[in-house]
Amino acid sequence: MSRPRIGFWYRLAATVLKPPLVLLFRRDWRGADNIPATGGFITVVNHNSYLDPISYAHFQYNTRRVPRFLAKEGLFRTGVVGTVMRGTGQIPVLRESSDAAGAFRAAVDAVNRGECVVFYPEGTLTRDPDLWPMEGKTGAARVALLTGAPVIPIAQWGAHEAMPPYARTKRFRLFPRKTLVVVAGEPVDLSAYQNVEITAEVLREVTDLIMDAVTALLAEIRGEQPPAQRYVHRKPLQERAVRPAPTHPEEEIAE
Repeated sequence: MSRPRIGFWYRLAATVLKPPLVLLFRRDWRGADNIPATGGFITVVNHNSYLDPISYAHFQYNTRRVPRFLAKEGLFRTGVVGTVMRGTGQIPVLRESSDAAGAFRAAVDAVNRGECVVFYPEGTLTRDPDLWPMEGKTGAARVALLTGAPVIPIAQWGAHEAMPPYARTKRFRLFPRKTLVVVAGEPVDLSAYQNVEITAEVLREVTDLIMDAVTALLAEIRGEQPPAQRYVHRKPLQERAVRPAPTHPEEEIAE
């Protein structure tokens, strides 16, 4: 299978974004040889800064395998941003809606077409006090089991130093010059889960394996031991009380 073409809009976005990234940041990129040269695959990435999707996309673009992100549907309807999101083939997600299942189907279709689909399985910026990956949602696991595609764990670090998560202001802290670290690991071994029934328990086991792989890469980058228990982020009690539980397991695909 040949690799999908990058396309005009992705090249345009790279032309605009790459020069300031190269100018303002140092780069420490590792594991690019773990990105499949052809065929569909899934990447699973930790999330600790509003800047890190751009850092990761820069790394991935340079492998010649462009990422397809799952993004809020509203971004697709706003001017130039919406035009670029549509033109670069990103996948819209309608949150708090059964239409999130549509994003699930679109992700499966994209992988089967030979694309790279990106998951931020934590669902939001990490709330872990030390910025370790939180418990993951199961969307990436479900797409992986249905497609049989490789799952590549990605860990990144450094973007939070330029744009801390949940800072009161979104101002960049550019100096001293920061280093953006992106590491792609070897595919997660899911051979034990081939041809098994996809149950809630299986999805949780596979998700935990994937998050373990991402966390291990981040521990290597940081030279630190991760916590024994992964942080679990929950909605406020009053919000959980009024929101119905998802009727489709695939609704966990949404970030």
